[in-house]
Amino acid sequence: MPLRVLVVDDSALFRKVMTEALKSISEVEVVGEAPNGKLAVQRVRELKPDLLTLDIEMPQMDGIAVLDALRQGGEDAMVIVVSALTVRGGRLTVKALEKGAVDFITKPETSGVDESRRAILNELAPRVRALAHRREIRSILKVNPPPPPPPKKPEQARIAADLGRVAETMSRVANAARPEMVLVGVSTGGPNALAQMLPSIPANIGVPFLIVQHMPPIFTQSLAESLSAKCAVRVREASHNEPILPNTVYIAPGGRQMRVNSGNGGSKVIEITDDPPENNCKPAVDYLFRSVANRFPGRAMAVILTGMGNDGTLGLRLLKRNGCHIIAQDEASCVVFGMPKAAIDAGVVDAVVPIEAIASRIVALVRGS
Repeated sequence: MPLRVLVVDDSALFRKVMTEALKSISEVEVVGEAPNGKLAVQRVRELKPDLLTLDIEMPQMDGIAVLDALRQGGEDAMVIVVSALTVRGGRLTVKALEKGAVDFITKPETSGVDESRRAILNELAPRVRALAHRREIRSILKVNPPPPPPPKKPEQARIAADLGRVAETMSRVANAARPEMVLVGVSTGGPNALAQMLPSIPANIGVPFLIVQHMPPIFTQSLAESLSAKCAVRVREASHNEPILPNTVYIAPGGRQMRVNSGNGGSKVIEITDDPPENNCKPAVDYLFRSVANRFPGRAMAVILTGMGNDGTLGLRLLKRNGCHIIAQDEASCVVFGMPKAAIDAGVVDAVVPIEAIASRIVALVRGS
């Protein structure tokens, strides 16, 4: 069953380009268009699309107001935001993602219609296919929920409890060396996931966080500013050669690579480079994870969150060789289960945890409690 899509943009030319790009994706049926936010809300209620492509900057009723109206009305259509590559566009996009938009693309800076259509198609096609798969999985789970486990017999319960205590003891021994830093890799659905996780980290956590969120330039600065207003720890976009301090979250700048290196007196410093993309990503999760695995073996823990593809898995393999504890977000709370699933399938994950419980797991591991 195709993904039913509504195209919302105040530019008739861009609606045409977007519609043509979407119609060339076999998994999609374009069910309508809307030239403004008010009409978009009305057509969502009438047409019940699965997905909106939503222009973020429109007169009368912008994309943020549309998102608010849809959520207040109980509409559950997924939203991909379409944004200009500007400071204002970045701020509005991050706000939209934190309000529940599942992903975003930027309007292509091209002169020709055909070139713009190809650029949009390259951006939209993998996102739409991932969201179609997500809809299918959630539909199956809704119709056929997994059966509850059978009740345990008294003897089985006693054995399970004993095994649980043994596992807990072994886990404490294995993780006796507390991590000196927390590494996080995230992509599609990331701003919302980070906005759920990071505000629960206490101001005195005692370690730094280093985050790679797949985003273009400008947007990561907006993300850092938005998260900083919500969090007890400091949140900033990372800069080249700055020392890494505890109780601080460093976000890799969009369009650059971030790694960790040794500084003076055993300190750690951030290096920002223009090295090539990895896994078609810049910044790349693997790039950060590999640098820590090579320079500071066994001294970090890692978290892999919602996102398309498998960026991060190779870096996690290197971290795991030195006993790094690795947490993956569970499928139910992911927008796209690609990156966590790849890590789980690789056998490098210690715990699969819903997003709302990851912060408490991090705190417990860092504090050894």
